[in-house]
Amino acid sequence: MKKKSTKKRTRNTLAAREQRLLDVIGSFDSVIVAFSGGVDSAYLAWAATRILGPAAQCITAESPSYPDHHRQLALRIAREFGLRHEFVGTGEMERAEYRANPVDRCYHCKHELYTVLSSVAAERGIPVIVDGSNADDRADYRPGRKAAREFGVRSPLDEADLTKDDIRALSKQAGLPTWDEPASACLSSRIPYHSEVTPEKLRTIEQAETVLREMGFRVCRVRHHDAPSSEAAAGQALARLEIGRDEIARALEPDVRERIVSELRALGYQHVTIDLQGYRMGSLNEGVRLRPA
Repeated sequence: MKKKSTKKRTRNTLAAREQRLLDVIGSFDSVIVAFSGGVDSAYLAWAATRILGPAAQCITAESPSYPDHHRQLALRIAREFGLRHEFVGTGEMERAEYRANPVDRCYHCKHELYTVLSSVAAERGIPVIVDGSNADDRADYRPGRKAAREFGVRSPLDEADLTKDDIRALSKQAGLPTWDEPASACLSSRIPYHSEVTPEKLRTIEQAETVLREMGFRVCRVRHHDAPSSEAAAGQALARLEIGRDEIARALEPDVRERIVSELRALGYQHVTIDLQGYRMGSLNEGVRLRPA
């Protein structure tokens, strides 16, 4: 009996948080949803469409840092769940401060995104822009949140106190294919701070991660490390692979390891390593002094 009551209380608590989310969305006449196709924004787009119908306009930003894997997810969700959806181009790569890749790179990216979305909102008379930030993000280094505050962007998932686990559970209930999608981020997050972000690096990273996914690795990151200046002319970049810890053993099997090395070297990586700590979110923040956003 005690277990049942605990489960019931948990369900009721989650239901209450979900209702708070729906109440927040319902307070808007119309809204633009910043929709990447990831777990959080997919659920938010679904919920906004459920409440507001076509008055919820789901917009996906197109740029070299946006993975095609997420693009396909966004298209699938829009098609299967009847979202009012479109793509817009953003120009963060044209910003020198973004290409320089400082520790607040995400601020410059989000500033560009919200500049574009604010222009769209003004043209269409839409009063509110929302993003997929959730309650767990409060404890993470998120410089993009500063840009969101500057543009008055709302975060209904966070306002409803919904965590990532909550959103996965609610997404599963809704039938969204993203409910168990691994966490992701823009391709620029694979490049260490202060190493320049270029379209060429981003393309190579995406191609390398596509290789890993096609080999069946579900959780993977290709961290792109430039060669020392003495070796740069020879193009000796290093790919440091972060793979889900339960998948590392398979990656080290001789045939699998040889295929990974062969295919990534064909993309231009001179050195290919596997990080034995496995994937962990924000690993490039390790050892960097960061200030709260």
